[in-house]
Amino acid sequence: MPSKSASRNASKASVIAHSELEASLDPLLPDLLKNNSIQASNNPKSNKSDYLASVSSAPNQDTLFDQLTVGIIIVDQFGEVITLNTAAENLLQISRRKSSGQALIKLLPGLEPLGDLVKRSLERQQTFGMELNINPPQPVGSTLQLNVRVSPIELQLENFLLVEIVDETQRYYLDKESTRVNQYGLSRRMLRQLAHEIRNPLGGLRGAAQLLEREFDDPSFHEFTKIIVSEADRLSGLVDTLLGPVGPSVMKASNIHEVLESIATIVSSAAPELQLERDYDPSLPLVLIDQNQINQALLNIVKNAAQATNNIGNVLIRTRVRSNVILKRDMQRMAVSVEVEDNGPGVSKDIADTLFYPLVTGRNDGTGLGLPLAQDLVNRHGGLIEYESIPGKTVFRVLLPITDEMQA
Repeated sequence: MPSKSASRNASKASVIAHSELEASLDPLLPDLLKNNSIQASNNPKSNKSDYLASVSSAPNQDTLFDQLTVGIIIVDQFGEVITLNTAAENLLQISRRKSSGQALIKLLPGLEPLGDLVKRSLERQQTFGMELNINPPQPVGSTLQLNVRVSPIELQLENFLLVEIVDETQRYYLDKESTRVNQYGLSRRMLRQLAHEIRNPLGGLRGAAQLLEREFDDPSFHEFTKIIVSEADRLSGLVDTLLGPVGPSVMKASNIHEVLESIATIVSSAAPELQLERDYDPSLPLVLIDQNQINQALLNIVKNAAQATNNIGNVLIRTRVRSNVILKRDMQRMAVSVEVEDNGPGVSKDIADTLFYPLVTGRNDGTGLGLPLAQDLVNRHGGLIEYESIPGKTVFRVLLPITDEMQA
């Protein structure tokens, strides 16, 4: 996990980078605007149609503006886009030709909060920043974590705004993954310690009960000693669950949909009123897994989803291929994503950050062992479990890496 000093150094470097960026753009932007036929005018709208025509027909400038890795958008005092550089085009997946003349906040869904930032920056002639989450057109379902700064600039006696967009998505997911790895390590240590603390006295308890049974001739006492032995055996089984499977995993190329269909049959039989739907990607490649372990992990998650709806709601199992996924601090080129979505009340905020810890549960009859065990089994395969939850929609996502030989 990144240290606090590393985070401070990264933040300081970002400030320096922003400062250098503004300094480099100061002499560059007038030339850029001049090349795009913008002239000073008492009415900034007067030359706009001529300008937009020139921008639409002009090729990308081979200048520092387009060589910058930070996305830059130049906006006029009406909040409409004048031009943007190549980095911004690639990041937002929108062309310079298409964006020119559009309102900044309408370029993509999720940019609406920038309207207030633009207004404040113009009125106060100050720089303001914010973090945004947006969903670009491709790939479908992806989310970008952006750091946006809006700064006022004056060019050729006119007021413009310089919008800097820094893609923080990879850093965000690296930080998130580091938190998960640390949480998993703590959870695993807690599980093992708890299991050993329970297991140590169990053998003695069971043995003492068997000795007592031999000492008593009265059969009525035998019933009580049998209860003690039975409960000791039950606790022993609980300990085995806490420790997880022993021995090496038996890995083989498997069709994840076959595993899911087996689970769907079990859950549907136990909850006939449950609306269980599938949304499978037929192009999914085989994955290298221990079928028994992954079956147990996914069964726990699907059962939890069904129970969250009192076994009468809606549960959707969705499969997809994800690209460039960070798993265990490593970038995986491809991964299988299995999502289990339910329309239950959602995860309580009280346990949202500790949900994968042992004995943490939101149900009165829950043990709090299913999710920690599932996370452990998936982690053994180099994968992870993550989740998102709001009332009425909870999604647990299991990510499993697709090895190079499975991709061939």
